[in-house]
Amino acid sequence: MSDEAKPVVKMEPMFLPGVENNPQPGPYADALRMMQAAGPEYPQIWHLFAFKPEATGHLARFTQEIMREPAPLSPWLRELIAAFTSARNHCPF
Repeated sequence: MSDEAKPVVKMEPMFLPGVENNPQPGPYADALRMMQAAGPEYPQIWHLFAFKPEATGHLARFTQEIMREPAPLSPWLRELIAAFTSARNHCPF
């Protein structure tokens, strides 16, 4: 299916309007605005990243450590599993 034929799906609002409507200045808020401008569907975790950027740094470092540390599964396979799980949960990855 081409991009032109795909139906436009608007993301459902979060259950945390105080988070969704209060991004703090910084790179995560900038990234959120760019994704919103690009189309109606984007991962809503970006609202949390933009709301608490000082806490997001810890989450980003934790995620990188989990996804990139030496392990029996390669990083690309862990990314593939995460993408597959997100797709099964109807969550954009």
